[in-house]
Amino acid sequence: MPDILCMGEPMLEFNQMPPGLDGRVLYLQGHGGDTSNAAIAAARSGASVGYITAIGRDAPGESFMALWQREGVDTATVRRDPDAPTGIYFVTHGESGHSFTFYRSGSAASRYRVQDVPEAAIRGAKYLHASGISQAISASACDAVFHAMAVAKAAGVRVSYDTNLRLSLWPVARAAAVIHAAIAQADLAFPSLEDARALTGLEDAEAIADFYLRLGCPLVLLKLGAAGVLVATPERRERIPGFCVKAVDATGAGDVFAGAFLARSAAGDEPFTAARYANAAAALSTTGYGAVAPIPRREAVEKLLLTGG
Repeated sequence: MPDILCMGEPMLEFNQMPPGLDGRVLYLQGHGGDTSNAAIAAARSGASVGYITAIGRDAPGESFMALWQREGVDTATVRRDPDAPTGIYFVTHGESGHSFTFYRSGSAASRYRVQDVPEAAIRGAKYLHASGISQAISASACDAVFHAMAVAKAAGVRVSYDTNLRLSLWPVARAAAVIHAAIAQADLAFPSLEDARALTGLEDAEAIADFYLRLGCPLVLLKLGAAGVLVATPERRERIPGFCVKAVDATGAGDVFAGAFLARSAAGDEPFTAARYANAAAALSTTGYGAVAPIPRREAVEKLLLTGG
């Protein structure tokens, strides 16, 4: 049984490249989906990881099965739906950063239901990781994540949750209600500062950490982008700075942070040590294009930790 089970929707990715000399804009095909990225990041950091989802019996679905096999991500809890497609998305880049265009309506993952949840596998894990996107894609998927979390909690499995707010999927009021209900049941939460400001109406990082701790989540890792992370527990909090790298694409950096943190936490690191490792992994993931290709392996992360950049 994998130590870490990630739950959500994988999506085939088309990432915009810089224009060529002829002015044409090309797109690099890859793989994405926030919790799939986290699963691969955890696996590349040496963790035992599996994935909970549904994908189509189509070419993108086959591509994901091959990817997970290469990356050592267990697919025993991946459902294949012959009647629904695997989702796709496009990443474009501009002065304000990267933006996403999704084509996921009616995807196999959006058809996931409570009765599809692999309860025995969850009970055998150490961590269950889900996100706001895992719940935003449909009402049935939302219910399935809540059920998976309840199964995990009853079995003593730690629940991990990343806000990953996508306002193209749901209005902020519903997003806040669902995401905060999930974080209230979680053992560790990964909000980003941008997400948290939209969800809570608060601006200050310390106040945001207090908000999520008051919901009952005992460990909050507030992602601050290039500035690093604020790690907060009821007893202690610390801002852990980021690493200086030549960033070109931050598409999956937050997902890499979560996966790398879970890998080190499952290996026994205390939260502040695991967060520093995850900061380094997230920084390295921004030095290449696409969500998966630049995810670093443990050796590269440890080298950056030693050298400091």
